[in-house]
Amino acid sequence: MRWGMTARSGSTSGLVLGLLSDGRPRRAGEVAVGLGIGLTTARYHLDLLWRGGRVLRSREPVFEVGSEFHGRGGFVSNLRHYYLFLYNGGGARPPVYFGDREYVGYVARRGGKSKSQLVLDYVREQGDGAFYSADIYDALKKSGVSKSTVSCTIKYYERKGFVFVRGYRSHGSRTPFRRGFLVTWIDQDKPRDVALKEALQRTEQALGRKAGDATLLERVRFVRDIVISTTQQGDLVSDDYLESQLGCSRDERRYTLSRALQLYPDLKSVKFFNAYRYYYHKSMSEEDLNAVSILKQNYLRKVKGRDNRIGHNWEAAADWFIDEFTEGAKFWEQKHRKGGMDPRRITIYLVKNVGDRKNRAEVDRVWEVTPSLIAKPIICVLSCKFGLIHKRDLDDFFNVLKNSKEFGVDTPEGRSRKENVIGMFAGSTFDPNEKVKLPDGTELALPSYAERLNIQLHKASDLNQRLQERGVDKRITVQKICKAAKDEKEVRALLSDIWKTPEKAQEILSEATQRNQSIYEFERQLENGKDQSIELESKPDETSKTGK
Repeated sequence: MRWGMTARSGSTSGLVLGLLSDGRPRRAGEVAVGLGIGLTTARYHLDLLWRGGRVLRSREPVFEVGSEFHGRGGFVSNLRHYYLFLYNGGGARPPVYFGDREYVGYVARRGGKSKSQLVLDYVREQGDGAFYSADIYDALKKSGVSKSTVSCTIKYYERKGFVFVRGYRSHGSRTPFRRGFLVTWIDQDKPRDVALKEALQRTEQALGRKAGDATLLERVRFVRDIVISTTQQGDLVSDDYLESQLGCSRDERRYTLSRALQLYPDLKSVKFFNAYRYYYHKSMSEEDLNAVSILKQNYLRKVKGRDNRIGHNWEAAADWFIDEFTEGAKFWEQKHRKGGMDPRRITIYLVKNVGDRKNRAEVDRVWEVTPSLIAKPIICVLSCKFGLIHKRDLDDFFNVLKNSKEFGVDTPEGRSRKENVIGMFAGSTFDPNEKVKLPDGTELALPSYAERLNIQLHKASDLNQRLQERGVDKRITVQKICKAAKDEKEVRALLSDIWKTPEKAQEILSEATQRNQSIYEFERQLENGKDQSIELESKPDETSKTGK
């Protein structure tokens, strides 16, 4: 009998047709039980009849949750799926609907490329590059290519000699990188040695772009290259910078640096304030090392000191009140390269430099509020300063807004701010003695001048009033919360706890103060300018393995 022809009545296919001729859909298991044949045999003949057009199959499988008794383990549930088959003796043209299911006929593949061929063609057409298997899957998943198809295909064509595959190599095995194996095409028109050399160079370049996926030895060499090139520029390399360039975890970075100092004695390290480690090459002179060390210490005092912490905490406090009291606020977020930076802190692009800002500037928060379905969204831009607000602060903020690509617009009178953009400035307080003299000779107080610029001023006293209305003791202020919290996350947590239980505000703040004593002590050390130890080393000590 030819494949797909009508089955003889005495054959197994004929018996299957006879069972299905009552018009009731059945699965393969029911057919096997009804005819007293094996499940594999039933599936084979149902598939044979489906391809021949005598039966139809449900378009979607049926999922069924079952349970089995596993003795002392009790009942174990499992999820099974199966297809239903329907007799097509009337010759109806599929699809056919029976109950709430759709039944379709078999459609043979006619032309087109197989999934493995799609993978091979992608690697060949991109012959000048190297790709991780995850990248190949991302590019072809819309065509129905699965991760397992990509994996099987590259291994098959590697054995055939068409692609070069690279991964981590150990003594007796090879494992994939973080995003899978690295794959590139082997040019079949070139001599084999030349083609393999070019393929290896392409994978080296790809690993150079993703140092975190490289082997330990490659990462060590990468670190040494960075340290040498930075030393030639007269600078030191920080732990944070190396971590961002390596693209690996903190533990991997620590181990890589430890091995780099062991394998290359010409690499040295220096530690400031017994906490922050920097690296340099021994070719740097002692005078240059002392000079750049002073600059690094001053930088650490600025960015790791008390004022910087409180300033960021003040941003988080204002952010918390906006979240709590603004209905329908939708915050903008950005993914920053620098780890630990708040995603709600927004970098904007400038059409004209403002002060010492070139090409770009930062604003503390941006959020949108839509008054109604037909109204244009209102964009609120926030800038924060923990301290006195002066006229120069308002002018600087206004110039950033009007000269930004996002919030500014060109008008016949020059650059201006968009109508739907509102500027907000949050500070401890404004200078009550500062007056702004206008060209016509009129003098304005700072709040009136801010209103003239359409900038809303929000003082710490405004936020404290909100807390007092909630029942919080007057001695508990937003300023004290910002000074006590170790970071922005803790500020939000403290404000939330105080808001929920205002009667325990003093207790909550006292616990935070006791908890963060080590931070206050370190900040005092920075402010006093006492660098307890500048340790010059060639090998890492225990602090480098477990330190900051």
